[in-house]
Amino acid sequence: MMRGMNMQQMMKQAQKMQKQMMEEQAALAAQSFTGVAPDDMVKATFTGDKKLVDLQIKPAAVDPDDPEMLSDLVIAAVNDGLAQVDQATQAKLGKYTKGLGL
Repeated sequence: MMRGMNMQQMMKQAQKMQKQMMEEQAALAAQSFTGVAPDDMVKATFTGDKKLVDLQIKPAAVDPDDPEMLSDLVIAAVNDGLAQVDQATQAKLGKYTKGLGL
């Protein structure tokens, strides 16, 4: 009989943890993260669920004779923004995956 009660307690605990995790994921998705390229020439803004919602490019970054530079700036801003999302995700949700080998 005692064993069944422990199983029920474990199930309730797991459901509570799942609910907390879902709430934290929703809060993270509602945040915005802005990655920037050197000299703030390009800014890429993401939601916490990694959706690009804004991309700002300063006119000085657009050089018709050097399109590779603009490409590099966009890549730098995007990677910076995604790194910020990853760091925030790990900080908020890492406690749920710690020790699971994920």
